[in-house]
Formats: sequence, structure tokens, C-alpha cells
Amino acid sequence: MQLAFFFDQSKCSGCLTCVMACRQWHGPEREAANWRRVETIEKGVYPDLRVSFLSLSCLHCQSPPCLAACPTAAIRKGEQDGIVLVDQGKCLGEPDCGHCGQACPYGMPRFPAGEDFRMGKCDFCRDRLAQDKRPLCVEACPMQALDAGPQDRLAQRYGRDTGAEGFSYSEKARPSVLMRKKR
Repeated sequence: MQLAFFFDQSKCSGCLTCVMACRQWHGPEREAANWRRVETIEKGVYPDLRVSFLSLSCLHCQSPPCLAACPTAAIRKGEQDGIVLVDQGKCLGEPDCGHCGQACPYGMPRFPAGEDFRMGKCDFCRDRLAQDKRPLCVEACPMQALDAGPQDRLAQRYGRDTGAEGFSYSEKARPSVLMRKKR
């Protein structure tokens, strides 16, 4: 089974609730806990301007470039759930390495400022999954623009689209995400 995220761009208002919920859950002392980010995508010229938002975290790729780039095997992919995890004890961090961040087409590996430069990233809220709860970003979204679960189940519910404004699906990495673009 591969766990995945679903993002409905037509519902996202760019409120950043998902970002704040993630940051607070994973601890304010970890400044790089911006493991989810929301990008603003602007298209057109005034008065014909179009604005949309793109909410992304680690996409737990089926063929993660970060895993292949890691020289210390600090990154692994869960066999039962497909979650891409990092062992911070093995990570060399920045500025000594950072190869995972360079390899990720979505820029998801995060390196905190300060004394501990080891990589951190979305872990699909594994602690919450163990309690049969959804990732906090999904639960916190007031617009219900996010969902998470087994990728096959999400595909049955929402379809198999992987495109949204501002997002480029990598056939090589095969990110575990389904999307509905803003119309």
C-alpha cells in the first residue's frame, strides 16, 4: 500500500492553516518544521489576473530521488505504507551534504537554521496514523482542500489527476499525490 495526499486546488484559499498546524504539531523549537508550504500562483495581467494556491509537503514519492542521493542511507521508504522517512542520526546535514534537497524536484527536505542542520521533512504524521488519525494538515484544513490515505482509495474517490497550476508531476520520482486543479 502507498499512502498519498490529495489536494483540491479549487478549494484552497491560501489561509496557511495547514502550514501552521503542521509547524505547531511538530514543535515550534524546530523552525524548519515548515514541512508543508503554500505557494501563491499568479497568472495574467490586471484586470485579468488569476490567483491560485498550491499546498505541498513531502510527496512520499514512489521512486524518491532524495533516497538515491543520500550518501549515508539516512533516508528510507516504509515497506508497508510507502512513507519516506529520515534517520536524523545518520544525516550529515547542511552544509556538509544537502544532496537530498538538491535531488528533490519539489524542494521538500528542510534544513533548520541553528546548531542542528540535519534534514527534516513530512513524516505523514506517523504518530497520528498509529492512533488511526489523519495527518494534522488534512484535519486542520477549514476548506477541506486536503485529504490523505491509501493512494488507490483516494484515486477511487477523486480520480487520478496529478496536475494543478504551479505543479509539475515528475514521472521519474512518481510523487504520491493526486490533485484537482482550479478551474
